[in-house]
Amino acid sequence: MAVNQEKVLAWFWLIIWAKTPLWAGLSINYALSEVFLLKKLIFCNFSVHICNLGGILLFYGIIMYDFFKGRLVFVRITLLVAALALVAIGIAAIYSVGHPAETSPASKAENLAHYWQKQVQYAVVGLLAFIAVNMVSYRRFGALSYWLYAIVLLLLAVLLLGKIVNIPFVPEINGTHSWIIITIAGRKLPSIQPSEICKLAYVLALAWYLRYRKNYRNFSALIGPFALTLLPMVLILLEPDLGTVLLMMPILFTMLFVAGAKVKHLLIVILLAILTSPLLWHFMKDYQRTRISSVLLQSEWVRKEAEKNPKLTEILVGHRNRKYKTFADQWESDWGYHLIRSKFAVASGGAAGYGFRNGPFIKYDFLWARHNDFIFATIAHQWGFVGSVIVLGLYVIIIGCGLEIAGHNIDPFGRLLAVGIVSMFTVEVLVNVGMTVGLMPITGLTLPLVSYGGSSLLVSMASIGLLNNIGRRRLFTVAPKTFE
Repeated sequence: MAVNQEKVLAWFWLIIWAKTPLWAGLSINYALSEVFLLKKLIFCNFSVHICNLGGILLFYGIIMYDFFKGRLVFVRITLLVAALALVAIGIAAIYSVGHPAETSPASKAENLAHYWQKQVQYAVVGLLAFIAVNMVSYRRFGALSYWLYAIVLLLLAVLLLGKIVNIPFVPEINGTHSWIIITIAGRKLPSIQPSEICKLAYVLALAWYLRYRKNYRNFSALIGPFALTLLPMVLILLEPDLGTVLLMMPILFTMLFVAGAKVKHLLIVILLAILTSPLLWHFMKDYQRTRISSVLLQSEWVRKEAEKNPKLTEILVGHRNRKYKTFADQWESDWGYHLIRSKFAVASGGAAGYGFRNGPFIKYDFLWARHNDFIFATIAHQWGFVGSVIVLGLYVIIIGCGLEIAGHNIDPFGRLLAVGIVSMFTVEVLVNVGMTVGLMPITGLTLPLVSYGGSSLLVSMASIGLLNNIGRRRLFTVAPKTFE
């Protein structure tokens, strides 16, 4: 296999920076090189590359054996197995929407046919991210957390600037400026979604900040953590990306509570947020109001009351589109279009579902973003209630393992980082699954480890890697055991 200069430099940097044994650096370099082989493997005869694939697995096995030395071995192996199972389920679901068992001329499934191949490549990169974050102590990431946070803020600022002036690598996609897409020599590089990276960078920075008691015990001291939260929230909201914004406040309050902030201070903040929410609602755009109020508009009684009361209509959805004769028409054809079909897809799956690659919501394009935002509806449609419970059960396992790791760590930063990551996964799952069945507003928040997307999968696997890193290390400390 040809080795170019860039690979040699990458190999050398990994060894020096991580201070790992030579065989680990060689193994990582080999695995990075073979990412491109895996791409070929998808299209070529399997037998041609079986030896090379065996080599990849062998080197991964050696590396993983070293990584899983240490404490809480069973918990950490269970954590990784649950995460990889969710990744496999996601790839299968993405494959199914691009390769339905029964095709239809009315469907555009061929547009999604290659997405599963990309997701496999993202999964390999995600596994490399898992390995990379375990090559040094998690506290080294804490020391770099403010720099990572600043870089992410800079990327978010670039996205905001792209809304104001024309920046070639910040295109408008689906009405938002959320991605950075760089083209070199006429070839597009994988897109970057800074708001996804922001989730993990934010948790790292906040955990590093809250490791000192003085940073949260007084009411005035809460200005720091709220400033760390509100700055990226505003930038992300202006993209606009409502999903990530909804994610950050629950993470903040959970980490403050676990760190030891006074409950009365948190209640005061919540009360102030409730009092100022009408002002925030007033400045929301109509489509943002509709996404949130759609939870209430599912009720026929609420829709009838809104149709009779123009003031209530303005509060809930802003201005109506007059091309629809009635409020109910606009709900079914506009405001509630995606939600209604998502609920139909989930309900029609029944107990066991239609089966892999089967069902009307797989055969036809009834459901928007069924490989991404609404992938849980796709899973429920094919595998029914049983499949849905299995998926949710795997998330429960990940959350339980994360809490177990947090509970066994006496380092304030490690415990807060684990709690923050668990909170991130919990809120993402609740919001994504909740919006699928009409219990949460429809946002762009993905289902972690399952939904299609490179940035999302990379961040999720790196987060799982950090949990493993925290669990395997017992740091020497002469300080008290808690946040005292």
